[in-house]
Amino acid sequence: MSQPAAGPVPPPATHRAVRLAARPSDGTLTTGHFEVVTAPLPAPGPGRLLVRNRLMSVTAAMRPLPRTGLSALGLPRSLPAPEPGELMRGPAVGEVISAPEGGPAPGTLVRHHLGWREYAVVDAAEARPIDGDGLPDPAAQLSQGFPAWLGVVRGAGVRRGDTVFVTGAAGGVGSLAGQFARLHGAERVIGSTGSREKAARLTGELGYDAVVLRHGAGPIEEQLRAAAPDGIDVLVDTVGGEQLQAALALARRKARFAIVGALAAQLSDGLTARTGISTPALIARGVTLRGISGYDHQDAQPDYARAFGRALREGTVVYPHTRLTGIGQAPRALVELIEGRHLGAVLVEL
Repeated sequence: MSQPAAGPVPPPATHRAVRLAARPSDGTLTTGHFEVVTAPLPAPGPGRLLVRNRLMSVTAAMRPLPRTGLSALGLPRSLPAPEPGELMRGPAVGEVISAPEGGPAPGTLVRHHLGWREYAVVDAAEARPIDGDGLPDPAAQLSQGFPAWLGVVRGAGVRRGDTVFVTGAAGGVGSLAGQFARLHGAERVIGSTGSREKAARLTGELGYDAVVLRHGAGPIEEQLRAAAPDGIDVLVDTVGGEQLQAALALARRKARFAIVGALAAQLSDGLTARTGISTPALIARGVTLRGISGYDHQDAQPDYARAFGRALREGTVVYPHTRLTGIGQAPRALVELIEGRHLGAVLVEL
């Protein structure tokens, strides 16, 4: 006689999560600033989903910083800085375990913002079911392709024949921005990064024509001038600071600058650090300098998803990323990302 089919495996009574143990006192983040804890499995209430997280991402914006530094920016944040003792948060893709009536069926993959834990209770309205016909790999749901695409398409309006400079080209945004720029007709794409190894990968794997180095190769402006002797038409900037200043020095008439990130400030202790800009140069050359954020362009999400999904399926864009396995590797993932050890996005598989 055949045995009856086994029913669904019940969720465990406890799960693991990562909380902030302390803020860095000297600005240097280590894995010791985090603690992996075991906690009772959260119980979903009305209108909430229980989700088993499968993948989560880490980004430089998750680096613990004082709330005063964040509030000074005056910007909305989906990832507010945790206080010591609080759980970390971040984008994640997970599988629905249970849902209220009318909610997504168990087994549905959803994206949400309660990563850094094995299980999460998520408001049904805030969990976005993943369209299996959109992006071909669920990991791509955690890419930073949206700000990259916005910078290229809406921020700078890259067009055929442009010379484009992408700062932070080996990061989660930059590694895609250069590829999007090429798809939109850029004739020459130049990136910046921190090591010769990454520079070789940018030119060998991601279609960059030239790369300037942040360290050990001379001033950024001199390197950029050698790479773009006739100047640049577009800047997609994820860094700011010296690299933004160098781009302005090489800006052609009617150049368009899209500012999509501020790594130079995020990786320091002063998020409000200022960059010196020559306003006469902006005026004389008619340069457009535009800060662009996904918060203001949610209407573009469907167009982006279609374009990104199509490019991934056709192989005209690749999604560079590194995966570490296990919730216990999440602190290491963030530390290594900040130290610049990886190219592209950094994900943790749970």
